[in-house]
Amino acid sequence: MNVRSLPRVVAAMLAAVLLAAAPARAADTVSRPPSPAASAALLELGRHLFFESRLSGDGSRSCASCHAPARGFSEGVALSRGYNHSGHFRNAPGLLGLRLKERLAWDGRYRIDELPKLVEEMLTSPITMNGNPGIIAERVRQVPQLLQLWQRAFGERTPPSFDGVARAIAAWSAAHDGGDTAVDAALRGDASALSPRAAEGMRLFTGKAGCSGCHSGPAFSDGLAHRLGVPESPQILRDPERTVALLAHHASHGSADPMSERSDTGVHALTRRASDRGRFFTPGLRGVAQTAPYMHNGTLPDLAAVVAFYDRGGGRGSETKPLGLSASEREALVAFLEALTPRTALAVAPPPAFDYATQAGAGR
Repeated sequence: MNVRSLPRVVAAMLAAVLLAAAPARAADTVSRPPSPAASAALLELGRHLFFESRLSGDGSRSCASCHAPARGFSEGVALSRGYNHSGHFRNAPGLLGLRLKERLAWDGRYRIDELPKLVEEMLTSPITMNGNPGIIAERVRQVPQLLQLWQRAFGERTPPSFDGVARAIAAWSAAHDGGDTAVDAALRGDASALSPRAAEGMRLFTGKAGCSGCHSGPAFSDGLAHRLGVPESPQILRDPERTVALLAHHASHGSADPMSERSDTGVHALTRRASDRGRFFTPGLRGVAQTAPYMHNGTLPDLAAVVAFYDRGGGRGSETKPLGLSASEREALVAFLEALTPRTALAVAPPPAFDYATQAGAGR
């Protein structure tokens, strides 16, 4: 290939990813206007609350416990640890590029405009943080510095509230697009941004491997659910607490016989349609190299394992077909996925921990 033509080729291929017509509405997401600008005060409040463990039932966990900034806002374990040393039955997804997505959670149960509702669920679910809405608001009121941040964001006449806490956390969580990647630089015309191996991986991603059929748009997700035949995680049924969490999930979504459920059925648990069994929503890929292990239950340990899984055509009952890739081509795809890592490290350190007011009536 003529080196001088590389910027045009790179830009054209990346445009194919961002403008992929499957689904048709994915093209609209490229030009989606920014969400209403959150005030600096709301974002600062959200930053403190994201790391605030006193929002959980026993004061031991914060949002950052499962969504660590250094890991692309993921947890780094196969299955989330859960509240009070219990266990979850799913992998905690990364949050980079959250605002660019259409659906949230592995089963897509929330739209992006419902992000505060998802935050409310995570704050109060007995599996995650087990917080109490009234107590959460009261704890914000009892900490003078948090109350001051609240008043800057919402005004002095608005008392702390649970829904306001969720709104602030949602705003800050959605503020990290992960857009400073080598791939984005290549899209802007920087021919040196991608290594030759990553550039080869990009050609495979948009061509032979067909990855962009599902991983399209600015978040590299089509916003749809697919069945890949991901193997079951043996941890879930080995661990009684994870098993109980899974059964409770099925019961809360209307299963006629939740006690007989033995697997995470994905979208099916919400819709009860047989055709949705085993379907999970396409995750975004921004910062993906930081968020191992992979898939909804963390059964694939690294990106090489993920690419090999797709190359085999997925698992049992998968809708995908074998790709017929060589070892070199698989390595090139991994290099491209690694190029979706932000080049500038996300500098998000936990804010200082504030003490409760010690004098009667302080903070009122």
